[in-house]
Amino acid sequence: MSIDTITLQIFIAVAETNSFTKAAERVGRTQSAVSQQIAKLENLLDKELFIRGKALSLTSEGEIFLGYAKQIFSMHREAIDRFKEPELQGEVRFGLPEDFASVYLSDVLIDFSRIHPRVMLNIECDLTLNLFDRFKKKEFDLVLVKMNRPEDFPNGQEVLSEPLDWVGNKDYNNEETVPLVLSPKPCVYRQSALEALEKKGKKWRLVFSSPSYAGTIAAVKAEMGITVLPRPMIPKELQTLKSKRLPKLQDTHVSILKHSSDNPAVNSFEEFIIRKLN
Repeated sequence: MSIDTITLQIFIAVAETNSFTKAAERVGRTQSAVSQQIAKLENLLDKELFIRGKALSLTSEGEIFLGYAKQIFSMHREAIDRFKEPELQGEVRFGLPEDFASVYLSDVLIDFSRIHPRVMLNIECDLTLNLFDRFKKKEFDLVLVKMNRPEDFPNGQEVLSEPLDWVGNKDYNNEETVPLVLSPKPCVYRQSALEALEKKGKKWRLVFSSPSYAGTIAAVKAEMGITVLPRPMIPKELQTLKSKRLPKLQDTHVSILKHSSDNPAVNSFEEFIIRKLN
């Protein structure tokens, strides 16, 4: 049994667009060709990958296969990048939030450095608004920024959107005055939490403040209070709090900002991050 990368690309396109027509436009093929390719793939795997109804969606087997397909296709692209492109050189000044670096990008940065060993990555972590201020002063070539609304950074390219959850220890008892563990101003998660509580008329008190993801997690594990985090950042020792007494939080968005650049290293690094996060 073998599956070529073109088939994987078509499958990923259909899975991400939930449409044979839109997938065909993305990969530059006819709708019938895309539909036939998916049917052949399902026959090869002896599994139904899509639920075909009024709306196209992945089956549970399709969801599992999508993860493998993205990994294989990404590695294929990386191998081509490594051996086909001229060897990149230069420096990239990159800023990003500390929690994002801890959870998402450690493997991404390692992979890029392995593919382009002669590119010097100069990376700094800070709060989003601090990163944006320094970006405007051209202290960075590109930055990742978090926001509550995509329009907060209209010149950025959104790469990720995720729900924010209230997070705490399983023994949290829904106190009348909510004990909060938050990063200091100007933290986007802090702003989202306080705005939601005040809109609902809930009392709150700040019991612990740390600029680091590790410090925040440690304080919540110690049952000092609760915090807010994007769902993928919630460690297994903690849990999402689904109390009706806590207000719903709006999604958090992540965008990449880049100064216009003729530096191939900067441009390649931006494309690499976007591809990995998408």
